[in-house]
Amino acid sequence: MKKKVNPNSVTSGEIDIDKSIKMDKKHKHTQLKWLVGSTVLFLLLNGISQVSTAFCDFYQRWVYPLWGQTYGRLTSLLPFSFGEFLIALAVFGLPVSLLAMIVLLIIKKGRRKKVARVFGFVYGWILVFILGTETLNCFVLYHTSTFEELNGIPTSQHTDEELEKLAFRIVGQINELSVQVQRDDEGKFILTADKDDTARKAVAALDSEFRNFGGYYVHPKGIYCSFFMSQMDLMGIYFPFSMEANYNTEMYSAKQPCTICHEIAHTKGFMREEEANFIAFVACDRCDDLDYRYSGYLSALSYVRNKLFEYADDETKIRLDNEISDRVWTDIDANREYWKSVEEAEDTVFDSQTVSEVSDKAMEASLHANGVKDGKKSYGRMVDLMLNYYGEHSFVGE
Repeated sequence: MKKKVNPNSVTSGEIDIDKSIKMDKKHKHTQLKWLVGSTVLFLLLNGISQVSTAFCDFYQRWVYPLWGQTYGRLTSLLPFSFGEFLIALAVFGLPVSLLAMIVLLIIKKGRRKKVARVFGFVYGWILVFILGTETLNCFVLYHTSTFEELNGIPTSQHTDEELEKLAFRIVGQINELSVQVQRDDEGKFILTADKDDTARKAVAALDSEFRNFGGYYVHPKGIYCSFFMSQMDLMGIYFPFSMEANYNTEMYSAKQPCTICHEIAHTKGFMREEEANFIAFVACDRCDDLDYRYSGYLSALSYVRNKLFEYADDETKIRLDNEISDRVWTDIDANREYWKSVEEAEDTVFDSQTVSEVSDKAMEASLHANGVKDGKKSYGRMVDLMLNYYGEHSFVGE
């Protein structure tokens, strides 16, 4: 006997399909809400940081360290730069994913909406990740109180004579250190210190005097593609999306210790370049390792000498340069030769001049976007900090 089928009845299979469609729509809407909500939240945090220094100071002191204790600690476990890996993944993965999306849109005629939705959400979450990590680990921190304000360092105008005095003080210190560090047969500096624990301890030691230097310290990492980094005129870089302090392994070795301390300073929430420069110098000056001390003075001498040459007469310029020892000049010249060799390098994947120009514009744009009106010139404001601080304090060797 045949069973009659009611045309208005619904089978269990149809019910399952209907439930699946509803769940898929619900999941899509939930994911979209999280995507939009996260974007709004990070934009709101950026907006608040623009108008409230108090909020940024609170965030730097109490919230930002949590990311270092968790996410920063996690990425530090990797033996390579996670930030560099993510950039490589984006450079090579993005074109491949776009090609895959185009192919799927062509061959999956009946499911094009779903393909577009999946890829749309993937790209959306990538953008939210970038916005979120940049906001939480960088953008907000650009608007904190200045290092002077946080630590009660006086801010005042200084005379050319005070700048001149500082320059000669630095020369005196670096000349003494230049005979204590190891050198090769050509008289060039040889780095014997490690580039991890010594740097971390040097910056961590500042916690006894300055604010916001407590907590976990990430492990600095060398960049695998350091020559490309040199083409961009970069000695070091802080990756907000991985909370890593990265440094150029190919640059002149005498510059590396201070650069590493500079990038570690960024991981402690000090985003302004002049502040990171100052922190790196103080950390190096107070470090027990001679290589670090010498590296710090070599970096400081460059900034102070450049600033002095903007104002000093020819006699003072000549007198200062004559005071600098031949050993120090050997390292200054060796550093210049390295950067010149990068600029003149041939048979490279990318033209050095083009890469440098693009990198320079990108850096300027980033600094301007974060309220640093004078862009890369802000690095030199480290001299103002040194004048304000070392007017009342002595160098370790004095």
